[in-house]
Amino acid sequence: MRDFYTITELTREFGVSTRTIRFYEDEGLIKPVRRGRTRLFRPSDRVLLKQILRGKRLGFSIAEIREIIEVYKAPSGEEGQMRLMIERIKEKRTELEQKRRDIEDTMREMDAAEENCFERLAEIGVSQ
Repeated sequence: MRDFYTITELTREFGVSTRTIRFYEDEGLIKPVRRGRTRLFRPSDRVLLKQILRGKRLGFSIAEIREIIEVYKAPSGEEGQMRLMIERIKEKRTELEQKRRDIEDTMREMDAAEENCFERLAEIGVSQ
């Protein structure tokens, strides 16, 4: 295992910009070691970055990601973190299911509106 990773190495590995990594640093989610102007990331920072990016893909906000990371540091540790993740995943799933229903409703409304337009065009003698 390596002692440090550079920001360039992490951007390549995870396919993100340096600006993204700096943003997570500014948010206090990762805390690289500084040597002059150079940021050096420990293996633990790399793991955190991986978790942050996974959280973003799952739709978690920065605040939610921060909460999950902080729970890991609490006395309940990994167990508490996993239980919180399960709870947050259930919440996100419920949100996504509602969005899916909303999209399906909107699509049905659009289909009906389009059909009405075709029918009206036919009524006024305009071919499609």
